Amino acid sequence: MKKFGARKLILMLADIFIISVSGITLNYILSFFRDTAIYYAPEASKGLLYYIVIAVLTCELMQLLLGSYTVMWRYFNIRDYFRCGGAMTGGFVIAYLVLMMLHMAPRKIFFVLFFVTATLGVLLFRFLFRSTFLTLTREGELEHMERTMIVGAGQAGRMIITEIRNAETDPKNPSGKLLPVCMVDDDASKLHSRISGVEVVGVCAEIPRLCTEKDIESIIVAIPSCEEEEKRKILDYCSKTKCKIKVVPYLSELLLGDQQPQLITQAKEIKIEDLLGRKPIEFNRNKIAQFICDKVCMVTGGGGSIGSELVRQIAKYSPKQIIIVDIYENNAYDIQQELRLEYGDTLNLETLIASVRDYAKMESIFKKYRPQVVFHAAAHKHVPLMETVPEEAVKNNIFGTFNVATLAEYYKADKFVMISTDKAVNPTNVMGATKRACEMIIQYKAQTTLHTEFVTTRFGNVLGSNGSVIPLFRRQIETLVLEAGAMAKGGEIFVLDMGAPVKITTLAENLIRMYGKEPYKDVPIIFTGLRPGEKLFEELLMDEEGLKSTANKKIFIGNQIAIDPNEMLYKLNKLHESADANDSERTVELLSDLVPTFHHQTAKA
Repeated sequence: MKKFGARKLILMLADIFIISVSGITLNYILSFFRDTAIYYAPEASKGLLYYIVIAVLTCELMQLLLGSYTVMWRYFNIRDYFRCGGAMTGGFVIAYLVLMMLHMAPRKIFFVLFFVTATLGVLLFRFLFRSTFLTLTREGELEHMERTMIVGAGQAGRMIITEIRNAETDPKNPSGKLLPVCMVDDDASKLHSRISGVEVVGVCAEIPRLCTEKDIESIIVAIPSCEEEEKRKILDYCSKTKCKIKVVPYLSELLLGDQQPQLITQAKEIKIEDLLGRKPIEFNRNKIAQFICDKVCMVTGGGGSIGSELVRQIAKYSPKQIIIVDIYENNAYDIQQELRLEYGDTLNLETLIASVRDYAKMESIFKKYRPQVVFHAAAHKHVPLMETVPEEAVKNNIFGTFNVATLAEYYKADKFVMISTDKAVNPTNVMGATKRACEMIIQYKAQTTLHTEFVTTRFGNVLGSNGSVIPLFRRQIETLVLEAGAMAKGGEIFVLDMGAPVKITTLAENLIRMYGKEPYKDVPIIFTGLRPGEKLFEELLMDEEGLKSTANKKIFIGNQIAIDPNEMLYKLNKLHESADANDSERTVELLSDLVPTFHHQTAKA
């Protein structure tokens, strides 16, 4: 602020000096032409002094009134030159009228030439001063400012520029470190127009080229009203640059009002999920609240990537108690501490270290806590690892599920929701086959239960699971799980719509660009091929299953497939014996017999 005040004072003094020197110099030149100049007689010199003083006062007054001194030098543009010229014109007109009222009107040719030379001098000084200022500060002050492109020349873009300029006078405001260089907008009528001196230089498709040409370092996408597909395209263009990218949220997400943060402070760094073009999922929160509120809820595998997010979602709906069951103490501890920090004593939380494979331990937990709603997320999920130890996948996934489901039924839980995967459909790996067996167990239980409603939710690869870059989808999917559980009547397999498939190659390329690198050049992408048990495309539905829609457009119900209880129990018993004997080969054979759709791909060493 002090720097700006000093520059303003320097400019005012310069204008006074230029106007004064213009009058004196012009009079001296015109003195050679006796009919036009004011002579150097004492009375003439006194008249010249009056002319200069009055002209200085009226011109400075007009400059102040028209705001000629309020523009930062780096933003001075053609409009500001016109404003300055207009102020000089108004000042000289007023000066001439004042001199006429004082009966001191000068020769008209002198005053016209005085106006022309003074105005040209003032404008030329501004041009030279601006050029010098930018040259001197580019290596200093501007060197530490981010050259910024703003996408969207609408109201939001205008507000962003205003906020950046206002922030420049506040050294504590980080927005003042941004230097708006240019704008882009797909509205052809805005091309080459200027908003507060910042020119609209092109359309969105030209973002990569313009960023290179103008040395852009950061991009702010300021189109809060655009459609999801349009936003995805814009962000795709942005991701092809090496710039940092921030996005102004949708209108519905903006905080506006006198006491709310400014628009630029609400712009967030781009996340990779923004590049996927998936619309936010809407939920029936009232139904979920009725399902969870004042209930004792157990989550097995509650410390894992899926289970922990389920716990977070459940905690929002005022459960009577949450019981986290997990064999891995580190994960269980992390989610426990997170919830304690967020909810304190208002959340009744129990964290228990136990394995779903241990029937006696699980029975003691059910007996003590009597859960009303059970979410079963505990499972071995790593496809290649389970290929090498199929018996462990069987013990944990199949018989862990059988244990928890049997206890839920015995202790009269209201609902049992099992988390399945698309790998259960026509499985080509052990993990998928065990999850399909789990689905069959849940359907078997649904056919024979007298009290508990057993349901399965099946969804595809969650990019938000452990090691993923997209936690947002995990949160949305777990909320879908809760809603599916709320609408369940028993025996259904709920299929969750995961949206359009995303190529991992595209994901990797966009992620590399987000970090300012160029795929294949700065960061290599190595194609290793399929890992043991994997397939290129997953399925959410088996041939014998049909789909029924629900009130939520993202949730569908697969047709129930009848399970023969006697045959099911016999095959499970044989599989149990083989797994306990740690006979990997025999375990895979019996698993194939239990799950007819399992087509095992022998892992290559």
